[in-house]
Amino acid sequence: MTATLAECLEFAVHAARRAGDIVMPYYQGEVAVDLKTDGSPVTAADRAAERQLRARIRAHFPADAVLGEEYGEEPGTSGRRWILDPIDGTKAFMRGVPLFGVLIGLEEAGQGVVGVAYLPALGEMVYAARGQGCWWVPAGGTAPRRAHVSSGGPLADSLVVVNSYEYFDRSNRTAALGRLQQAARQQRGWGDCYGHVLVATGRAEAAVDPIMNLWDNAPFQALLTEAGGTFTDWQGHPTIHGKDGISTNGRVLDEVLAALRG
Repeated sequence: MTATLAECLEFAVHAARRAGDIVMPYYQGEVAVDLKTDGSPVTAADRAAERQLRARIRAHFPADAVLGEEYGEEPGTSGRRWILDPIDGTKAFMRGVPLFGVLIGLEEAGQGVVGVAYLPALGEMVYAARGQGCWWVPAGGTAPRRAHVSSGGPLADSLVVVNSYEYFDRSNRTAALGRLQQAARQQRGWGDCYGHVLVATGRAEAAVDPIMNLWDNAPFQALLTEAGGTFTDWQGHPTIHGKDGISTNGRVLDEVLAALRG
Protein backbone atom coordinates (compact mmCIF):
# COMPACT_ATOMS: atom_id res chain seq x y z
CA MET A 1 0.00 0.00 0.00
CA THR A 2 1.31 3.47 -0.88
CA ALA A 3 2.30 5.47 2.17
CA THR A 4 0.31 8.61 2.92
CA LEU A 5 1.96 12.01 2.66
CA ALA A 6 1.77 12.28 6.44
CA GLU A 7 3.74 9.05 6.78
CA CYS A 8 6.25 10.23 4.18
CA LEU A 9 6.69 13.51 6.03
CA GLU A 10 7.25 11.76 9.36
CA PHE A 11 9.87 9.60 7.71
CA ALA A 12 11.58 12.59 6.05
CA VAL A 13 11.78 14.56 9.29
CA HIS A 14 13.41 11.63 11.08
CA ALA A 15 15.75 10.90 8.15
CA ALA A 16 16.90 14.52 7.93
CA ARG A 17 17.80 14.52 11.63
CA ARG A 18 19.79 11.31 11.25
CA ALA A 19 21.63 12.76 8.25
CA GLY A 20 22.42 15.81 10.36
CA ASP A 21 23.87 13.51 13.02
CA ILE A 22 26.28 12.17 10.39
CA VAL A 23 27.26 15.62 9.12
CA MET A 24 27.88 17.39 12.42
CA PRO A 25 31.01 15.47 13.56
CA TYR A 26 32.74 16.85 10.44
CA TYR A 27 31.58 20.42 11.07
CA GLN A 28 34.32 22.93 12.02
CA GLY A 29 36.87 20.13 11.87
CA GLU A 30 39.35 18.75 9.39
CA VAL A 31 37.46 17.57 6.33
CA ALA A 32 38.92 16.74 2.93
CA VAL A 33 37.35 18.49 -0.05
CA ASP A 34 37.14 17.11 -3.58
CA LEU A 35 36.01 18.95 -6.69
CA LYS A 36 33.33 17.42 -8.88
CA THR A 37 33.37 17.65 -12.66
CA ASP A 38 31.34 20.88 -12.55
CA GLY A 39 33.87 22.46 -10.17
CA SER A 40 31.61 22.36 -7.10
CA PRO A 41 33.02 20.98 -3.83
CA VAL A 42 32.03 17.76 -2.12
CA THR A 43 33.17 16.29 1.20
CA ALA A 44 33.05 12.96 2.97
CA ALA A 45 30.17 14.38 5.02
CA ASP A 46 28.05 14.99 1.89
CA ARG A 47 28.66 11.46 0.67
CA ALA A 48 28.11 9.73 4.01
CA ALA A 49 24.86 11.58 4.67
CA GLU A 50 23.46 10.78 1.23
CA ARG A 51 24.39 7.12 1.54
CA GLN A 52 22.46 6.89 4.79
CA LEU A 53 19.45 8.70 3.34
CA ARG A 54 19.37 6.35 0.36
CA ALA A 55 19.63 3.28 2.58
CA ARG A 56 16.71 4.48 4.70
CA ILE A 57 14.56 5.16 1.65
CA ARG A 58 15.32 1.75 0.14
CA ALA A 59 14.37 0.10 3.44
CA HIS A 60 11.10 1.99 3.90
CA PHE A 61 9.98 2.79 0.34
CA PRO A 62 11.62 0.24 -1.99
CA ALA A 63 9.33 1.10 -4.92
CA ASP A 64 10.15 4.83 -4.87
CA ALA A 65 12.75 6.43 -7.12
CA VAL A 66 15.63 8.40 -5.59
CA LEU A 67 17.64 11.28 -7.00
CA GLY A 68 20.55 12.71 -5.03
CA GLU A 69 23.20 15.31 -5.74
CA GLU A 70 26.12 13.00 -5.02
CA TYR A 71 25.02 9.58 -6.31
CA GLY A 72 22.58 10.26 -9.12
CA GLU A 73 19.30 8.52 -9.87
CA GLU A 74 17.83 5.17 -8.87
CA PRO A 75 14.61 4.33 -10.74
CA GLY A 76 11.40 3.27 -9.05
CA THR A 77 7.94 1.96 -9.92
CA SER A 78 5.63 3.84 -7.54
CA GLY A 79 5.42 7.17 -9.38
CA ARG A 80 7.05 8.96 -6.44
CA ARG A 81 10.64 10.20 -6.28
CA TRP A 82 12.72 11.27 -3.28
CA ILE A 83 15.13 14.11 -4.07
CA LEU A 84 18.11 14.63 -1.77
CA ASP A 85 20.72 17.27 -1.10
CA PRO A 86 22.73 15.97 1.88
CA ILE A 87 24.44 19.34 2.43
CA ASP A 88 22.98 22.35 0.67
CA GLY A 89 25.62 25.02 1.20
CA THR A 90 28.75 22.87 1.15
CA LYS A 91 30.90 26.00 0.74
CA ALA A 92 29.48 27.40 3.99
CA PHE A 93 29.92 24.02 5.70
CA MET A 94 33.58 23.86 4.61
CA ARG A 95 34.28 27.24 6.20
CA GLY A 96 32.55 26.43 9.47
CA VAL A 97 29.57 28.70 8.75
CA PRO A 98 26.28 27.28 10.11
CA LEU A 99 24.00 28.31 7.20
CA PHE A 100 23.87 24.90 5.49
CA GLY A 101 21.11 22.34 5.46
CA VAL A 102 19.98 18.81 4.76
CA LEU A 103 17.26 18.98 2.10
CA ILE A 104 14.70 16.26 1.38
CA GLY A 105 11.87 16.57 -1.10
CA LEU A 106 9.25 14.13 -2.36
CA GLU A 107 7.97 14.56 -5.91
CA GLU A 108 4.67 13.21 -7.21
CA ALA A 109 3.30 13.93 -10.70
CA GLY A 110 6.06 16.49 -11.20
CA GLN A 111 5.14 18.48 -8.09
CA GLY A 112 6.90 18.83 -4.75
CA VAL A 113 4.48 17.38 -2.20
CA VAL A 114 6.74 16.92 0.85
CA GLY A 115 9.65 19.07 1.93
CA VAL A 116 12.13 19.19 4.80
CA ALA A 117 14.96 21.65 5.34
CA TYR A 118 17.08 20.91 8.41
CA LEU A 119 19.94 23.18 9.50
CA PRO A 120 21.78 20.94 11.98
CA ALA A 121 24.36 23.49 13.13
CA LEU A 122 21.50 25.80 14.14
CA GLY A 123 19.17 23.09 15.39
CA GLU A 124 16.46 24.51 13.14
CA MET A 125 14.00 22.67 10.89
CA VAL A 126 11.11 23.54 8.57
CA TYR A 127 8.88 20.79 7.17
CA ALA A 128 5.63 20.47 5.24
CA ALA A 129 3.40 18.12 3.27
CA ARG A 130 0.71 19.12 0.81
CA GLY A 131 -2.50 20.00 2.63
CA GLN A 132 -0.97 19.68 6.12
CA GLY A 133 0.60 23.06 6.72
CA CYS A 134 4.19 24.11 7.21
CA TRP A 135 5.89 23.64 10.56
CA TRP A 136 8.96 25.26 12.09
CA VAL A 137 11.23 24.11 14.90
CA PRO A 138 13.23 27.29 15.69
CA ALA A 139 16.89 27.24 16.63
CA GLY A 140 17.19 25.83 20.14
CA GLY A 141 13.50 24.90 20.17
CA THR A 142 11.88 21.52 20.64
CA ALA A 143 8.17 22.00 19.95
CA PRO A 144 7.17 22.76 16.35
CA ARG A 145 5.05 25.82 15.65
CA ARG A 146 3.01 26.64 12.57
CA ALA A 147 5.14 28.47 9.99
CA HIS A 148 3.73 31.41 8.05
CA VAL A 149 5.21 33.77 5.52
CA SER A 150 5.30 37.45 6.47
CA SER A 151 2.55 39.92 5.68
CA GLY A 152 5.17 42.45 4.57
CA GLY A 153 5.23 44.47 1.38
CA PRO A 154 5.49 46.27 -0.92
CA LEU A 155 8.97 45.39 -2.17
CA ALA A 156 10.22 48.85 -1.25
CA ASP A 157 9.61 47.93 2.41
CA SER A 158 10.89 44.36 2.17
CA LEU A 159 13.95 42.24 2.90
CA VAL A 160 15.21 40.21 -0.06
CA VAL A 161 17.82 37.47 0.40
CA VAL A 162 20.07 36.51 -2.51
CA ASN A 163 22.78 33.99 -3.24
CA SER A 164 26.35 34.99 -4.05
CA TYR A 165 27.23 37.64 -6.60
CA GLU A 166 29.24 34.95 -8.39
CA TYR A 167 26.06 33.11 -9.40
CA PHE A 168 24.45 36.26 -10.80
CA ASP A 169 27.65 37.00 -12.72
CA ARG A 170 27.98 33.43 -14.01
CA SER A 171 24.39 33.48 -15.32
CA ASN A 172 24.74 36.99 -16.87
CA ARG A 173 22.17 38.39 -14.44
CA THR A 174 24.13 41.08 -12.61
CA ALA A 175 21.83 43.76 -14.08
CA ALA A 176 18.83 41.92 -12.62
CA LEU A 177 20.56 41.86 -9.24
CA GLY A 178 21.14 45.60 -9.43
CA ARG A 179 17.48 46.28 -10.20
CA LEU A 180 16.39 44.04 -7.34
CA GLN A 181 18.71 45.82 -4.91
CA GLN A 182 17.31 49.19 -5.95
CA ALA A 183 13.72 48.01 -5.64
CA ALA A 184 14.00 46.38 -2.20
CA ARG A 185 14.43 48.16 1.10
CA GLN A 186 17.00 45.64 2.36
CA GLN A 187 19.09 42.99 0.61
CA ARG A 188 21.30 40.41 2.31
CA GLY A 189 23.43 37.53 1.05
CA TRP A 190 22.32 34.72 3.35
CA GLY A 191 22.32 32.30 0.45
CA ASP A 192 21.56 28.67 -0.29
CA CYS A 193 18.66 27.03 1.54
CA TYR A 194 18.78 29.41 4.51
CA GLY A 195 17.31 32.30 2.53
CA HIS A 196 14.29 30.24 1.47
CA VAL A 197 13.81 29.02 5.05
CA LEU A 198 13.74 32.65 6.17
CA VAL A 199 10.90 33.38 3.74
CA ALA A 200 8.90 30.31 4.80
CA THR A 201 9.15 31.39 8.44
CA GLY A 202 8.28 35.06 7.91
CA ARG A 203 11.75 36.54 8.47
CA ALA A 204 12.26 37.76 4.90
CA GLU A 205 9.84 38.62 2.11
CA ALA A 206 11.74 37.03 -0.78
CA ALA A 207 14.75 34.85 -1.61
CA VAL A 208 16.15 34.88 -5.15
CA ASP A 209 18.57 32.35 -6.66
CA PRO A 210 19.83 32.68 -10.26
CA ILE A 211 21.20 29.12 -10.47
CA MET A 212 19.52 26.13 -8.85
CA ASN A 213 19.34 22.37 -9.38
CA LEU A 214 16.43 20.04 -8.77
CA TRP A 215 17.88 18.90 -5.43
CA ASP A 216 18.17 22.55 -4.35
CA ASN A 217 14.54 23.25 -5.27
CA ALA A 218 12.87 20.03 -4.20
CA PRO A 219 11.61 20.87 -0.67
CA PHE A 220 10.56 24.44 -1.27
CA GLN A 221 7.38 24.12 -3.31
CA ALA A 222 5.72 22.26 -0.44
CA LEU A 223 7.31 24.43 2.25
CA LEU A 224 6.43 27.81 0.74
CA THR A 225 2.98 26.86 -0.49
CA GLU A 226 1.95 25.42 2.87
CA ALA A 227 3.37 28.49 4.65
CA GLY A 228 1.13 30.70 2.51
CA GLY A 229 3.75 31.89 0.04
CA THR A 230 5.09 30.98 -3.40
CA PHE A 231 8.01 29.08 -4.86
CA THR A 232 8.52 29.68 -8.59
CA ASP A 233 11.14 29.90 -11.27
CA TRP A 234 12.19 33.30 -12.66
CA GLN A 235 9.27 33.16 -15.10
CA GLY A 236 6.82 32.92 -12.22
CA HIS A 237 5.91 29.27 -12.82
CA PRO A 238 5.33 27.21 -9.65
CA THR A 239 7.79 24.35 -10.18
CA ILE A 240 10.72 22.49 -8.68
CA HIS A 241 12.14 21.86 -12.15
CA GLY A 242 13.40 25.37 -12.90
CA LYS A 243 17.07 26.21 -13.29
CA ASP A 244 16.56 29.16 -10.91
CA GLY A 245 14.22 29.87 -8.01
CA ILE A 246 12.27 32.51 -6.13
CA SER A 247 10.59 32.16 -2.74
CA THR A 248 8.21 34.94 -1.71
CA ASN A 249 5.46 35.72 0.74
CA GLY A 250 3.14 36.06 -2.27
CA ARG A 251 2.59 39.78 -1.75
CA VAL A 252 5.84 40.80 -3.44
CA LEU A 253 6.09 38.14 -6.16
CA ASP A 254 4.91 40.34 -9.02
CA GLU A 255 7.26 43.15 -7.99
CA VAL A 256 10.21 40.76 -7.71
CA LEU A 257 9.49 39.35 -11.17
CA ALA A 258 9.17 42.84 -12.61
CA ALA A 259 12.50 43.89 -11.12
CA LEU A 260 14.26 40.80 -12.45
CA ARG A 261 12.79 41.27 -15.93
CA GLY A 262 13.59 44.99 -16.00
